[in-house]
Amino acid sequence: MSRIQAIRGMNDILPEESYQWEWIESVIRDWLAMFGYQNIRTPILENTDLFVRSIGSTTDIVEKEMYTFIDALNGDSLTLRPEGTASVVRAAIEHNMTYGKSRRLYYCGPMFRHERPQKGRFRQFYQVGVEALGFEGPDIDAEHVMMVSELWSKLGISAKGVRLEVNSLGSKDDRKKYREFLVSFLKEREESLDEDSRRRINTNPLRVLDTKNPHTKEIVSSAPKLLDFLSNESIDKMEQFKQFLDRSGITYTVNPNLVRGLDYYNDVVYEWKTDFLGAQSTICAGGRYNSLAEQIGGKLIPACGFALGLERVLAVLSSCEIEISRENPDVYLVSSDKTAQLYAWDIAKILRDNGLKVVLHCGGGALKSQMKKADNSGAKFAVIIGDDEVAKKTISLKSLRASNGKFATQQQELSVYDAVERICEAGV
Repeated sequence: MSRIQAIRGMNDILPEESYQWEWIESVIRDWLAMFGYQNIRTPILENTDLFVRSIGSTTDIVEKEMYTFIDALNGDSLTLRPEGTASVVRAAIEHNMTYGKSRRLYYCGPMFRHERPQKGRFRQFYQVGVEALGFEGPDIDAEHVMMVSELWSKLGISAKGVRLEVNSLGSKDDRKKYREFLVSFLKEREESLDEDSRRRINTNPLRVLDTKNPHTKEIVSSAPKLLDFLSNESIDKMEQFKQFLDRSGITYTVNPNLVRGLDYYNDVVYEWKTDFLGAQSTICAGGRYNSLAEQIGGKLIPACGFALGLERVLAVLSSCEIEISRENPDVYLVSSDKTAQLYAWDIAKILRDNGLKVVLHCGGGALKSQMKKADNSGAKFAVIIGDDEVAKKTISLKSLRASNGKFATQQQELSVYDAVERICEAGV
């Protein structure tokens, strides 16, 4: 029989890597708590219409990338979520979460898009998203950018590792007016555009501005700028947003060709980019989406948010040579025989009751072999139980790692409570 393997682009995260995920998730949870954000957990599966109506029927995500299937039981069209914002807003409407109040929410979990896997791009990928519902802005928009800047600092990513680009998409009316001029500009040069851009002229012309094709990018560099078509209200919002960033000392570049791949955005948008991931340069992106709630059947909810890709952030940490410490056990407990193992069982509980992380050796084997496993485990100490320790109701403690020169590496026979004190004194 052939061996069954994981689906291409949907990767296993093994213990050799998962400790890095646990570390960054812990940092992120603490960071979000500092700003008052609460966790929301939405289903991985949603009604397909949620994403068609929110993201936009002519976007690449809806046209080519969603994992969609028909439920065999009732014929409903279901989709594995390609992004998290639409689900959060759907939940907020369904449960009246913003009735008479604003909400600061965040999510963390897998998203799914049927794309060609490459560096920084996977078919199952993990995102952390932050959503502020019921806020007019632009103060909260700027706070989101400041939050991400704080996160880079907490993770140890220097300003050289990331850069910020900002833009304004204006209001729906601003974009409608601009679209006429942009389409006219693109049609005059249609034969020189790449195939994707030609297809988008009549469906989603703003996406042509964000093309990755070098030749098309050169053509659209001289296209009319959306910033020149903004209403006074949108201009004022953008200026206030920039003032907040300036006040926080955050460096940014205004990129007039920056658009988002989802139709629900308006006014302020932004992307944090890096040079470490090749073509997949965006590691965090967001903006304002005041019309989203209405698009999926709710009342108007002014809102904004952002999402960052965990795989991409971890790749940047690796490129910046930022070392993430593995959480190793404090103690590896070995025993000489079955009688000693019964006593070791009791000792392990006492050690854990005192707040220590303990691996109790299982499966038998010679003490020499067990000690080798103790060393390979990364534990700071080995606790050894033999016939003498059982008879005296003691344990033997051996330091496996240098500990500021406080303890020699030779074994010491101690009571279990003295051993706990020695281990804690060593900084465990």
